[in-house]
Amino acid sequence: MPRKPANPRRQAASPPKLGAHMSIAGGYDRAVRAAAAVGFETVQLFTKNNNQWNAPPITDAQACAFRAAIAETGVVDPVSHASYLINLASPDDALWEKSIDAMVVEVERCARLGIADLVVHPGAHVGTGEEAGLARVARALDRVLDRTSACAVTIDLETTAGQGTCLGHRFEHLEAILGLAADGGRLGVCVDTCHIFAAGYPLHLRELYDETVAELDRTVGLGRIRVWHLNDSRRELASRVDRHAGIGVGTIGLDPFGFLLNDPRFRGLPMILETPKGVEDGEDLDARNRRILLGLVAA
Repeated sequence: MPRKPANPRRQAASPPKLGAHMSIAGGYDRAVRAAAAVGFETVQLFTKNNNQWNAPPITDAQACAFRAAIAETGVVDPVSHASYLINLASPDDALWEKSIDAMVVEVERCARLGIADLVVHPGAHVGTGEEAGLARVARALDRVLDRTSACAVTIDLETTAGQGTCLGHRFEHLEAILGLAADGGRLGVCVDTCHIFAAGYPLHLRELYDETVAELDRTVGLGRIRVWHLNDSRRELASRVDRHAGIGVGTIGLDPFGFLLNDPRFRGLPMILETPKGVEDGEDLDARNRRILLGLVAA
């Protein structure tokens, strides 16, 4: 499979670009300003209700407010996450077509807001087998990319924990999709630390972290990675169960996040927290996780 050129976002000397998934309640600009208020450099958001197929169009006022918030706060490289209802691997033709239509809308909404990256789970094959499911995903992506050729948006396939028949828990799954898709130039990868750990990729020792990253490079290529999700795991290595935890309070531990944050190969990429929200001991949990992560960055 041809390797995509290195991601121009990578800047080895730059500080980590940390963010979190933020609510769009009250407006898309609210998510940006909430991220900036915590001190984040980037942000992830849904562009519509995640639990519904349909959504009203984004108005000019909403798009302008979002772009103004980006300009005013200095938040950069915002990321969107597609609805979990979408299943691009579905063997059910009706759901598959509905998922393709929904992805087209997701891409168009990102373009409307000026968001360059849309993260999506590859989908579940629902018993038809991995090979059939992966081919189904690639065909769906071809359809989506063809219908959104005017949109400057990259679709980032996210690694998964591998629950049920979900695809994406092996790096080879993403490699296969990228190889089968006709327009690989608009496809990237999002790596989730909780997901790959739960899928069986060890991170807790430096040599194991290096082996896992080397496997990523051998399969999808590091130049394909555009976004990281930084999440600890409530469950053990190779559990195949997706349960996020705050940084350093799960079974992954602190060291792997230090390895990642200090890895010059990933500097400049958005690194998004999807950890539990709330306040504990008087401290906002997003702010706590940010503080802990920054404490791992080498001077």
